[in-house]
Amino acid sequence: MTDRYAVLGNPLSHTKSPFIHGAFARQFGEDMSYEAIETPLQDFAATVATFRDAGGLGVNVTVPFKVEAFELADLPLEAAQICGASNALKFEGGKILAENFDGVGLVRDIAGNLGVPLAGARVLIAGAGGATRGAVAPFLDAGVESITIVNRTVGKGEAIRDRLSGRGRIDAVSYESVSGFYDIVLNSTTTSLTGAKPPLPESVFEGARLAYDLVYGKGLTPFLAEAQARGAQVADGVGMLVEQAAEAFDWWRGKRPDTAPVIETLTIPLE
Repeated sequence: MTDRYAVLGNPLSHTKSPFIHGAFARQFGEDMSYEAIETPLQDFAATVATFRDAGGLGVNVTVPFKVEAFELADLPLEAAQICGASNALKFEGGKILAENFDGVGLVRDIAGNLGVPLAGARVLIAGAGGATRGAVAPFLDAGVESITIVNRTVGKGEAIRDRLSGRGRIDAVSYESVSGFYDIVLNSTTTSLTGAKPPLPESVFEGARLAYDLVYGKGLTPFLAEAQARGAQVADGVGMLVEQAAEAFDWWRGKRPDTAPVIETLTIPLE
């Protein structure tokens, strides 16, 4: 019997997750399926229950359901507990287990695949959603000097700061008050999906080693174009996407896939 997995989110027209997990399954000859289920905004818990009751073994979770996924779980594991959000669920022994692989996937892509050192880095993250929640603790654990979260609603950044401030230096600011110089600037907002960009001052890219847009497959987005013009190395989120998927696959199947060929296949030149 084929083992069933899925990704839940809204919208999902852009998702590459079925392709990625299909590629991973072929590496090991695994008998599994993986589908995209665009989930009504008010029906996340019901969609999870329906998929689970039909024999599903696990799901990835993307925007806007990562906090709801965490709250739904019977047993949130370490990374999910730390950040209060989950991007992967596993159904086991009658319980829902929750974990978060966003941060470890992002760290693995930046430090491993892109070769940008994190130790001592000053990091600016635009946006305060589930992806930022997942990224903060792994960044601090990797030795960054500080993390500044900039968001239209400062309270959302402050909530992340208050939850994780014991792990290192975290600041929460508005776009109007952001200033200073950063080694790594990340866009975790959805602005690039619509061809827009977060209202960051151009000065934040001066001297930056890397500008990273968590949106993937959009080429040189306005955020990345501005950073590139200021001399920063640029990357989109395809590496993070594949690396976090590999962590989830290993959690579900007990096998760690080779990510390099999948990243190469999905990478769109940033030009």
